[in-house]
This record gives sequence, structure tokens and C-alpha cells, in this order.
Amino acid sequence: MSDQRTPVHERVLDGFGTVRVLPLDPRADADVIHRWAAEERASFWGMNGLTRNQVAEIYAHMDTLDTHHAYLVVKDGEPAALLQTYEPEADRVGDCYPVEAGDIGVHLLLAPAGPDGARSGWTAALVTAIASYVLLGLGRRRVVVDPDVANEKAVSRFLRQGFEAGPVVTLPEIDLPDVYLPEKKAQLAFLRREVAFPG
Repeated sequence: MSDQRTPVHERVLDGFGTVRVLPLDPRADADVIHRWAAEERASFWGMNGLTRNQVAEIYAHMDTLDTHHAYLVVKDGEPAALLQTYEPEADRVGDCYPVEAGDIGVHLLLAPAGPDGARSGWTAALVTAIASYVLLGLGRRRVVVDPDVANEKAVSRFLRQGFEAGPVVTLPEIDLPDVYLPEKKAQLAFLRREVAFPG
């Protein structure tokens, strides 16, 4: 994959490869994001059943916001994950926990595994690269994630990466002209910079 976008972050991880965080192009990236989000494993992402154009419109709208941002994460030039960052106080999660100065919210959708399904260490390496972007590159003090409480895979993945479990909260429904989000019971989890990158 050839991409001329300037990465906002780049990290070389020994034994894994080069991870780049690129600003999402809502139109150019719509095919790959739609393909990932349409899979049953991504049901918690909330985009099952949407068309490619609807997915593109959602990210085109996000591109107009100052508080929410979307990125395509690539490993050695190949799409590996969709990353969304947001200011918790400008999001429904901010009503559900005491937001601290320096907090940043993150949503992460991983690319599907290859045909053999084997990719040991893949998720841990990607989360490390993304944490280095938001905590070191953006200078934030703490990451908050809010996976669906029923998404046990995602919850355990974050806890293995050093996130500390917070409360289980109910995120309220949002029904606006440009965005609809159903009510969600979420497991909050937090990762502080000094835990992720001690010293």
C-alpha cells in the first residue's frame, strides 16, 4: 500500500515493524473501514448494517470536529487498525466519570486476523504504539477506554496491557441529525502515562 499522507506519529517496534498513525481520509479509507466494521466480530463498534457511504459520511462529519479525531494505523504500510481519539468532556463518557486534566479517550478497531489467524503479539504491539502517540506524542496524562461490558475480549485485552479497570457505566443514547449512538453499558478502564512508560 502506497500512502502519501504525513503520519502524525511513527514508532518502530523491534521484532514487529514500523507503525504509523495517519489522519483518516473519510472517502479514501471508507472501503477498508466499512469492510472491518461490517464483520460480526465488530458488532460492538456499532456500524454493522451501514453502507460504505454511510461510514464515509460518519467520518466526514467527525473530520469537522475539534474534539474527535480518526486515524488509520498502518503496520509496514498495511492497514492495521482504526483509531479514534476524543476529548472526554465533549463526549457522553464525560458524564459518567470524573474527568481529569490530561485525559484523552480512545476507541480502537483492529484489522481482522489473516487467513491463518495467527499473529502473536500483534495487539500488544499496536496498543503500545498507539499509547505512545496519545500519551507521549500528544502529551496526555491518562487514556480512557470504554468497551462494551459484554465485549470480554476487548476488556481483557486492555487489562493485559496495564489498563486499570474503572466502573461499569451506562452511556446514554445520543440521537442527533448527524449521529446516533444507542445506550451502552461500558467497562471504563484507564492507563496512566507513568504506568505505560515508566521513567
